[in-house]
Amino acid sequence: MAEQLFCKGVSAVISCAGCEERRADIRLTVETCTSSSPIHKKELTVRITDDADPLFLYSVAIGEEDFQSLKSQQGLLVDFSAFPQKFIDLLEQCILEQGKQVPRFLIQLVTSSPALDCMPACLNVVETNPFKHLTHLSLKLLAGSDSDIKKYLAVCIKNLKMENSMLEDKLHRSEEGLSKRLTVTQQALAEKSKELDKLQNEWTSQTTSLTNKYSREITAEKEKVLRIQAQYQLQHEQQKKEMEATCNRKVHHLETRVSEFETMNKDLTEKKYKSESSIRELKSKFAGLEEEYQRAKQEVLSLRRENSTLDTECHEKEKLLNQLRTRIAVLEQEVKDKEQVVIRSTDVCESAQEHKKKLEESLEMKQLQIGKFETTVKSISEELLKANEIIKKLQGEMKKLMEKMKLKNAVTLQQEKILGEKEQTLQKERLELLNVKQALQQKEEEVFKLQEQLDITVQKLEESKQLLKTNENVISWLNKQLNENKIASMHGASGHSDMPCAGSATNSAALQNGLVRINLSANSTSTPLHETRPCPPTSTPLVPPNSGHVEPPGLDMKYLKKDGNLPLRGLKPLSVASTVLSRTMLPKQGTPPVISAYFPGQQTRLPAS
Repeated sequence: MAEQLFCKGVSAVISCAGCEERRADIRLTVETCTSSSPIHKKELTVRITDDADPLFLYSVAIGEEDFQSLKSQQGLLVDFSAFPQKFIDLLEQCILEQGKQVPRFLIQLVTSSPALDCMPACLNVVETNPFKHLTHLSLKLLAGSDSDIKKYLAVCIKNLKMENSMLEDKLHRSEEGLSKRLTVTQQALAEKSKELDKLQNEWTSQTTSLTNKYSREITAEKEKVLRIQAQYQLQHEQQKKEMEATCNRKVHHLETRVSEFETMNKDLTEKKYKSESSIRELKSKFAGLEEEYQRAKQEVLSLRRENSTLDTECHEKEKLLNQLRTRIAVLEQEVKDKEQVVIRSTDVCESAQEHKKKLEESLEMKQLQIGKFETTVKSISEELLKANEIIKKLQGEMKKLMEKMKLKNAVTLQQEKILGEKEQTLQKERLELLNVKQALQQKEEEVFKLQEQLDITVQKLEESKQLLKTNENVISWLNKQLNENKIASMHGASGHSDMPCAGSATNSAALQNGLVRINLSANSTSTPLHETRPCPPTSTPLVPPNSGHVEPPGLDMKYLKKDGNLPLRGLKPLSVASTVLSRTMLPKQGTPPVISAYFPGQQTRLPAS
């Protein structure tokens, strides 16, 4: 039993000894075969064929023993059971990479020269990289013998025949289905065409009725529009005059208000400039006073520093005095204690007294200096008090100036608010002016549009009048034609006959086939028709020479119009049957003449009983 695992077209690089390498599409087939012998050996067959060349056949059959030798030779890491799937994965990887310019995996088929047909070919699966070409797998394939090629071709023919028979069955089924569908669609098409004819007939009838209906409605609406237009025009003129008068009043009032506001604005600007100049002067004075205040502050600080230094010096001298007094006390006590040693220490006492005198002199000097310093401190404190009083006065003046400044600022703010409100009112008035102007423009545009509509309606009225005139001319021309025909028949008549003349026959046929419906206006004039007289007797009916197609007498159909909008129903062309003249006889005595309903003034003759 053979099981096909892989059968696909692969692009391979074929290299032959003595020939250049070429790239070609080959078909690679992988099958597994199990023998029917009791051992049940499995074999993997790899076959290479070419669809373009049926004699191109290379194949190899690999058993388990052959695979072991191949595994040891090429260092494969896969067992025989997993080898077919791995080989198929490599082939699919080659198929994925074959569309790229530089494929990573390649299938390489190395064949011998054509002279050495018995030599085997090598199928290599190669991985390319910039450093080296690695061959993952190399299989030696034998060229197919004549019997193998015949068997392969027989299998191919059998498969092709089976495919052909299947395709023929499919084609036959599709033809039957399409023929059935064609018949159904033809039937549906016939039904739809009938429905379409019916709908077209209905549509034509509805369109004619609707056109007649809407033409009447349009004429009525036109009259209404003309009336409404006249009313609107009168209203618009009245409104326009009223609006112009009100606008002129408002503009005059606004101009006066604007002039008043401008004068007020000038006065306020002058006041503003004056207040700004006074503020600048006060600021300059304030800056000078601040500078003087800073100088006085610096002087006070320097005097305070000098006073603190003098205080420290006085404190140190008092300490020295205290030390000296303590020393004197100690000496006195020693003198009292050592009265016996007075004689010995007289020299020391004298020297001490001399030293004491010197110290007293220095003390007096120091006390004098302290008195001087106290006088200077008193004078400095008096000056400081004076400076503080001056500073207090300046601060009071500054407060007064600040209060004045605040009042002026409040006044200026109120004036600016009033100015802003006035500007807002001005803007509102300007916006109202713009709105009024826009409304005037809109009204003028509406008047212009209504005028255009009036012109269009006047043109349409003139066209309708012209069409009425042409219709009247046509009617008069038809009456003339009938009169001429009757006069000709009267001149040519020699006696009573059963058949009327050709002219009266054609006119009666035209009147019978197509009725000319014309609404005559009050101003239109029509000439009275003379009574018809019988033509001479004839045995055969009079037929015009061109019996195939008879055109009605008169003008072309485009000149026949009704009410200025719709064309009149023209005279139908006379057929051969309609050219046969109807018999007319003289009326009986005593019967009144019948007046024609279509042409006033013409008397019709009834046929003889």
